[in-house]
Amino acid sequence: MAVSRGAGTEIIRSAYFEDIDSTDKTLIFGVQHHIYTVLSIIIYPTALNATTDTCSITLVGYDSNAGTTAQSITLFTCNPQVASKETFVWNDKYSFNGHEPTDFTGPMDSIVKQDAIADQGSSVVQKLIATGTHASDSYNIGITFIDQNNA
Repeated sequence: MAVSRGAGTEIIRSAYFEDIDSTDKTLIFGVQHHIYTVLSIIIYPTALNATTDTCSITLVGYDSNAGTTAQSITLFTCNPQVASKETFVWNDKYSFNGHEPTDFTGPMDSIVKQDAIADQGSSVVQKLIATGTHASDSYNIGITFIDQNNA
């Protein structure tokens, strides 16, 4: 049975990634007029270059404070560092929009600007990205999220 993806739908999704290193790996590609609620991210390092290496989860998107496009906003880093063969689970829920707003002069200080963020009027995709510290790192990552289509 095909999954319905039309306007007004809400789908629970999951994706799994093997051998993530210091190269940015997109976990979620935003779609305009979608809202993504991340339920859980599981990070399991299979190899680390150094015991101080970490894995960061970053949103590449709009900075509502400065009114700046395509900013790398780190949401969290496995800290304290996860040792090789130990699991880190992030299960605090958070949401983000699929696209950036029509650009405005920051900061977000009015209902008009707040509505612009919700309207997702630009053509700039927001993305959730995982990145390790070193090219020799190797992380397995699983993500579960809700995709709400408000198109």
